[in-house]
Amino acid sequence: MATAEQLKALIRSHLSDDAERFYTIALQVAAHEAQQGHGALALDIRELVDKARRERGPRILKFPVDLRGLVFSEEPDTPRSALVIPESLSDRVQRIVHEYRQQQKLKLHGLAHRRKVLLVGPPGTGKTMTARVLAHELRLPLHTVQVDKLVTKFMGETSAKLRQIFELIQQEPGVYLFDEFDAIGGERMLENDVAEMRRVLNAFLQFIEQDSSDSLIVAATNSPKLLDRALYRRFDDVLYYALPEEADRKRLMQNVLGTFLAPKFAWAAVLRQSARLSHAEIDTACRDAIKRAILADKTKVTAGALRQSLAERRSVHQGIRG
Repeated sequence: MATAEQLKALIRSHLSDDAERFYTIALQVAAHEAQQGHGALALDIRELVDKARRERGPRILKFPVDLRGLVFSEEPDTPRSALVIPESLSDRVQRIVHEYRQQQKLKLHGLAHRRKVLLVGPPGTGKTMTARVLAHELRLPLHTVQVDKLVTKFMGETSAKLRQIFELIQQEPGVYLFDEFDAIGGERMLENDVAEMRRVLNAFLQFIEQDSSDSLIVAATNSPKLLDRALYRRFDDVLYYALPEEADRKRLMQNVLGTFLAPKFAWAAVLRQSARLSHAEIDTACRDAIKRAILADKTKVTAGALRQSLAERRSVHQGIRG
């Protein structure tokens, strides 16, 4: 059965009319029951929560007026199966989900679950999708903080805006993604640094260290070398992403093409063509090939058609790098 702490949390959330918190704890109870071998009960609880959410309809989040345009909210429906990353990395993502669901069990032993995570890697390798998967798996809204806009648009007010964002993190449980995180996480000793940015970084370090909310904080960066070393120890986990290897590229293309995948597919040539492309570029190439097939009244995508789309993505990729 549910732990005493979970029962008290359920009652508190119900009495305070905090439906989202109630749903989150109920799902934690479901996960606890599943761990105890009560699969049927866990499934019943999840179905009750899903039904209640459908009947309640989408939640309208009320952000402070001066944070509009800086924080974008959604309720992702991206399943874990859509995230094509190495198995070792997928296991670490699942560990974050598992610890979040079992946080009450960990607290009984004086331990905290992973809830501050740094994602590092090149663009298009799955960092943002990981945040979407975490939100979907945990049945939490995803709030994306546009860090680059925060810094460039509100220079001089950034620390105050950060304080408001962390107050929001405390008040509104969810997955909070700080995208383009290196915009405020730059090394404090860089010669081109300014006093304002040092204050912003120091403020962020203070806020994230003091945060004890029920939210999951995810920061993503394409430029780990720019990050201040003090940041790393503020996170519970650091996940490194890379361009997909051959096996992952094949799995990604199979996932996206689905029933459009032609029989007797020439995989060797396609995999050579897709080398050194990111997950996002391969995904786009597959969808371009599907669109071409549909508009040509075809039901399958051939290896030749996909190679053409991949070549186009490669030319775009090389143009950007050049």
